Amino acid sequence: MKVTDHIKKAEGKTLFSFEIIPPVKGRNIKELYDNIDPLMEFKPPFIDVTTSREEYVYINKEGLLDKKITRMRPGTVGICSSIQHKYQVDTVPHLLCGGFTKEETEYVLVDCHYLGIDNVMALRGDARKEEKYFQPTKGGHGYAKGLVEQIRNLSEGKYLHEIIESDNHADFCIGVAGYPEKHLEAPSLQSDLKRLKEKVDAGANYVVTQMFFDNKKYFEFVDAARNIGIDIPIIPGIKPIAVKRHLQLLPQVFRIDLPQDLIDAVDKCNDNKAVRQVGIEWAIQQSKELKEAGVPVLHYYSMGKSDNIKAIAKEVF
Repeated sequence: MKVTDHIKKAEGKTLFSFEIIPPVKGRNIKELYDNIDPLMEFKPPFIDVTTSREEYVYINKEGLLDKKITRMRPGTVGICSSIQHKYQVDTVPHLLCGGFTKEETEYVLVDCHYLGIDNVMALRGDARKEEKYFQPTKGGHGYAKGLVEQIRNLSEGKYLHEIIESDNHADFCIGVAGYPEKHLEAPSLQSDLKRLKEKVDAGANYVVTQMFFDNKKYFEFVDAARNIGIDIPIIPGIKPIAVKRHLQLLPQVFRIDLPQDLIDAVDKCNDNKAVRQVGIEWAIQQSKELKEAGVPVLHYYSMGKSDNIKAIAKEVF
């Protein structure tokens, strides 16, 4: 079932969802299940599964370094299919512009259709570690708008090199990212909203926001989006602070502001166990206010761990 259909079916009730990270190569999928299992009591209608772009590794060959391309977390579509089969819940694989050609993207979409995956999240993705700025992959998309257009075209039977008439064509529900405090590369929030409107006009069906820690930023973002004609569901993304280092890391990586009250509370903590509890309590208050405001879904970034997400969900759902 499509994410948007789950939202309509809920008839105004706020739903619970979360995002997971695939295990790295060499690890077992069981550890993924171990973190999903505790959250199933809250009946998530869908689970997002992230993907990652290629990375470079350097192999020492007789004193010389040989540069090779690898993917540390492969298998996103297979993991999505496995989760759907095991838990009977819809999944949302993330698709990236960075690291993938248009042909590779088409193969992924065809696999999703074969496996009964109805939802995808279309993202530009980040720059590689060795790049200062995002560089489009040769033969790939430079922006998420183009990726959305490709997905929508395929749903209409328009493949890259041919048109296929079929009574059983794909019909993907497409999610895109929104940034309440603007994307780190955008010159202004208004210009970032225009880019979001372009993705919606290209065929996006719903928005999931980047993490934020001040609900006022989300409400202002939604109002601004509605004012420029974006009328699809806007799902807030919540990430609980877990370690003290997040005070520096999150603003640096995601260009977001942290409320002073949250900073002060974390600063008073003697260890990361106490920080984790502060993060849980802050996210509970965020979630309750958002739920009271009638948001369609509360979407949690789990980062592979579920204990804090479960503690939050127990107080909210």
